[in-house]
Amino acid sequence: MTLPRTLLVLSALALAQPALAAAGDAAQARDILGKGVAFATVKGRGVVPAYADYLKSVLVAGGFAPGDVTIEKVGETATLHAVWKGSGKARPIAFTGHMDVVEADPKDWVRNPFTMVEDGGMLFGRGILDNKFDISMLVAALVRLKAEGFKPNRDLHLFLSGDEETDGATAAIQAKQAKAAGVEFMLNTDAGGGALDDAGKPRGYFVDAAEKTYADYQAVVTDPGGHSSAPGATNAIAILSRAIARLDAYKFPSEINDITRASLAYEGKLRGDALGQAMVAFAADPADAAATATIRADRATVGQIGTTCVPTMLTAGHAPNALPQRAAVTINCRIFPGTTIESVRARLADVVADPAVKVTTLFEWTSAPASPLRPDVMGAVGKVVGKRFAGLKPVPSMAAGATDGVFYRAIGIPSYGVGGVFMRPGDNFAHGLNERVPVAAIAPAVAHWHGLISALAK
Repeated sequence: MTLPRTLLVLSALALAQPALAAAGDAAQARDILGKGVAFATVKGRGVVPAYADYLKSVLVAGGFAPGDVTIEKVGETATLHAVWKGSGKARPIAFTGHMDVVEADPKDWVRNPFTMVEDGGMLFGRGILDNKFDISMLVAALVRLKAEGFKPNRDLHLFLSGDEETDGATAAIQAKQAKAAGVEFMLNTDAGGGALDDAGKPRGYFVDAAEKTYADYQAVVTDPGGHSSAPGATNAIAILSRAIARLDAYKFPSEINDITRASLAYEGKLRGDALGQAMVAFAADPADAAATATIRADRATVGQIGTTCVPTMLTAGHAPNALPQRAAVTINCRIFPGTTIESVRARLADVVADPAVKVTTLFEWTSAPASPLRPDVMGAVGKVVGKRFAGLKPVPSMAAGATDGVFYRAIGIPSYGVGGVFMRPGDNFAHGLNERVPVAAIAPAVAHWHGLISALAK
């Protein structure tokens, strides 16, 4: 999952939040969210189909025909596809999200991760932010629009995948279904969104129009081994250790595109500190070595200026009294749009610079170019965000992580992360312990999706 990037910026916006009545039923949205968290949709538990059945029951009770909401089993997981038929005056559009969540061990959590608990103005639970929050808000908005008698001028497709956190196979299937249905563009609930400062003031709203490519590589050393009392000239662990040190020291060349140039310039001007100045300088000149070094030194921004690769898992040896016959390290890379997976593998092999170390590709997601900044999408988002926070304008951004959106972009469907939650960066615990979302985010998020649908399908 991808959420709004951490924004450690200084206040430069004097924006007041107006009283905002939810366009949908916030109580219903909260109920949908709470019941959704109770489904432990972790890979291997086979619970995703039950969660899909529950969401279908909400949509059907809200006015969707049972035949317009389809659930398909895919192994132990499932997909959900709902269609709201429009007048056909405009091409169809799609909304996406994922029903699965990452694992959560109850022993590690303060609260049961699969029971929604309110505490201190926050709602806690695994997946309560990633991605069941915006799924629930979107479903509540669709139900409210049905109740209001809304007549869309185009078909509206809701595609919910079942393995975004792991294999991504279901999103690839649904992207092809969207293509066959003639979908013009897609709005992703699992990306984008707004950031608040510690006082609850808005610091920016970001539309994810691009994302980096996910890939895992492995560097392996094999050796005949032998008895530990008779070490030879080579040792698989020692050889791999030297290779890992070279990989750790290497930095891929800095890169920029129109989307990252816009987001870096915007955030940099807001900050006004040394990092902000570096962001502005890099946006103006990506060859600026000093700016590049400053941005790379900050964990919140390092992923925005090029490909990053880091060793994440290590295995070696088979017995404490034997020379290692094999040593392997997994290298996780987040690849800048436009850079191929094979070119990164080849570069890693060059950096290792040792024929005894074999670098192979373990796992890769689909690569995709950035989406064009459509005036209709950016205009609709601007209208909704501006209604919530007067004067706030959306800024294009690139997700450093990975979402289902890559599968849609890869087959020519422009995709935009336009999540409805505004949060403080310090409250973002997606994938971590005690994942949470503000109670106060519910009503505005329902209004967010209600407004986007109304603006783009009226």
